[in-house]
Amino acid sequence: MTIGGAQIRLDSWFVRNQDRLRTSLRVALGVVLFIDGAFKFQPGFVSSFSVPPQTSPSWLDPWFAFWSAQVSAHTAFWVYMTGGFELALGLALLFGFLRKIAYSAGIVLMLLIWAVPEGFGTPYGPSSTDIGTGVIYAMFLLSLLLFDAMLGPGRYSLDGAIIRRWPGWARVSEVQRAIPAREPP
Repeated sequence: MTIGGAQIRLDSWFVRNQDRLRTSLRVALGVVLFIDGAFKFQPGFVSSFSVPPQTSPSWLDPWFAFWSAQVSAHTAFWVYMTGGFELALGLALLFGFLRKIAYSAGIVLMLLIWAVPEGFGTPYGPSSTDIGTGVIYAMFLLSLLLFDAMLGPGRYSLDGAIIRRWPGWARVSEVQRAIPAREPP
């Protein structure tokens, strides 16, 4: 069948190009996070930064009161620290450096961004349609971490080049494979 044959060719294309596709996803997210981090250093950003207004459920009031007190006391510190972490994460993803640590730390950072300045996607109401970007970035980073665990180390990364020279680097930079490698057909 032509349709079935076309499907098999398309499936095999994805398998043959899995390293390039995975690298493209990693680099694309790295560019986005680098730009996002750079925006935090724009003039005037610190003065416009705040914890979201209290439109969230009342049981979240202590959470937002704590962060509001922290951020209002040291706004520049929190903004520049977050921007610096986003820049570092973006560079790590762009170059494929310390990916296991970058993905894990990035998940934590993105969930904190989602939970504090994005206010868990508040305001909640009949017209709200956006849950915030932080949780989506965290899910994307988790997916990249799982891809590395399932598919093994990627070829197109700085980690890959370092591992070829110093194999022990894999303990720091690579996720242990969750699924044993299969022999190609």
